[in-house]
Amino acid sequence: MSPWNIGTIGFSYKDWVGEFYPAGISQREYLPYYCKVFNSVELDTTFHSIPQPSTVQSWSANTPDNFTFCLKTPRIITHDLGLKGVEGLLDDFLNSLAPLREKSGPILIQLPPSYTQENYPVLASFLENLPPSHRFAIEFRHSSWYNEKTLQLLAHHRVCWVTIDYPKLPKQINLTTDFVYFRWIGVNGMYQRHTHERVDRSIELKSWIKAIHPYLQQVTAIYGYFNNDYAGFAAGTCRRFMSLAGLATNEPDVPYQERLF
Repeated sequence: MSPWNIGTIGFSYKDWVGEFYPAGISQREYLPYYCKVFNSVELDTTFHSIPQPSTVQSWSANTPDNFTFCLKTPRIITHDLGLKGVEGLLDDFLNSLAPLREKSGPILIQLPPSYTQENYPVLASFLENLPPSHRFAIEFRHSSWYNEKTLQLLAHHRVCWVTIDYPKLPKQINLTTDFVYFRWIGVNGMYQRHTHERVDRSIELKSWIKAIHPYLQQVTAIYGYFNNDYAGFAAGTCRRFMSLAGLATNEPDVPYQERLF
């Protein structure tokens, strides 16, 4: 059975205090507590800037040996420069992650909705120069990429095609490497507060679990992350998914309830 690396997109949310985190918890205690429930996290903070070595060292020191971090490539590489002439910046980013060692999971390359398949030559050149020291997963936000040409390109370079639950894009698994990467995103800014699930996504989650099942024996690992915008409360939806999938869950000693509006 392939190992599951399941968690949320980010963990430092004040709205989770009293609902997921214990009341009165300090911000520096968020990550150690988060690890009691989930074995992985996707961090968006690296999208905004390359992290300081001390920050990365802190992430590593505050998590158990079997914990996995998936980090988003800085926006200067993906959005501002559009993958052109970014080899030095990418090296700087990857070098900053060295303290994570074996805790470093696939690097997420998220492309903006404006990045269409007209940029195929740029992407092909970028993938050609990816270092073998890390695994990579790429997310497309424009439908023009959803074709056989893209599938073959990613498979050739052994880069994972990220499967996303995102408006107006196909909800399909495109297997291009020996692991799969899922992101349940939703509509940005859909919910002002993230204190509990606002929508019951159980039907959608069961459909996703059914779709994932045939791949369990084909891949070496599964990575999956939930955003607060997907149902209003990523921690609750992630635990709901784990329960529906029959994955072991740790029950935190907090006043968490599956509340729905």
